[in-house]
Amino acid sequence: MSFVTLRRVIRAGLLDFSRNGFVSFSSILIMVETLFILGFMLFVGIILNTTLNQLRDLADVNVYFTTNAPEEQIVTLQKSLQALPEVESVGYVSADEAEQQFRARHKNDQLALQALDELGSNPLGAVLNVKAKDVSQYDAIAAFLNEQQSLGSGAGASIDKINYNNEQHRSALENLKNITNSGGRLGLIIIAIFIITTITTLFNMIRLTIYTSRDEIHVMRLMGAGQLYIRAPFMIEGMLQGLIAGITTLLLFYPLTWWLGASTAGFFGGVNIYTYYLSHFVLFFIIIVGTGVGLGALANFLATRRYIKI
Repeated sequence: MSFVTLRRVIRAGLLDFSRNGFVSFSSILIMVETLFILGFMLFVGIILNTTLNQLRDLADVNVYFTTNAPEEQIVTLQKSLQALPEVESVGYVSADEAEQQFRARHKNDQLALQALDELGSNPLGAVLNVKAKDVSQYDAIAAFLNEQQSLGSGAGASIDKINYNNEQHRSALENLKNITNSGGRLGLIIIAIFIITTITTLFNMIRLTIYTSRDEIHVMRLMGAGQLYIRAPFMIEGMLQGLIAGITTLLLFYPLTWWLGASTAGFFGGVNIYTYYLSHFVLFFIIIVGTGVGLGALANFLATRRYIKI
């Protein structure tokens, strides 16, 4: 298709869009509903995944050592843990760092700080914070540490306590995983229903547009115009409708996310959907506007393929 032909097709599509104002407006409203549901499900997924990741971060195994534990033994155990396939990371907090963290946490508790000073020595030992690659793997890590402690030699003999409180985190994570997976499947079903409904409705509207333009289509056929040349203006019209619907949806999300941003930051995983929306606006633009343009083009292409039979 030459540049001149392309320009004519685009001009014809714009003319059809303005001439069929009521049909275009109705099509845009229908696509806005579908795109709004799509964007809403994106935000729900973001909130659920953020909450899920925060719960994963809360689950860990803390290994507390005696105050006289040799540092080289602790480092040896740290390397042994890092070699386990289930372990993602092992953080080492020395006795001095543990004391500094205690003082920072209780900076407003003068009684606790005074008691610490009166001891004359640091009562806190070093700590290893172990993070697993998956919450289901903490059992194996805890079993390894209990085995080392039961041996009573090396770093295992210096272990004072193993804090393994993963059961409640694992239960919460499993529940949230199920909710996230179920919500994702339900969201896909809802979006699919809206897309099918939108395409079906657009079919009837495009059929009406084709009917009103039947004389022009007949003349173009007599002049030797091909199928693509006849269909292209309708596709341009549908893409323009999808573009306007996508931009309208993005504009609707701006005040809505601003209104809900503080609430989501305080209750749903600490993510402010307003700031997230602004910082990821390009991504939302590509997904929502791209879906709108693609939906408009696809619906018009399928409809013209079926109804243009002159």
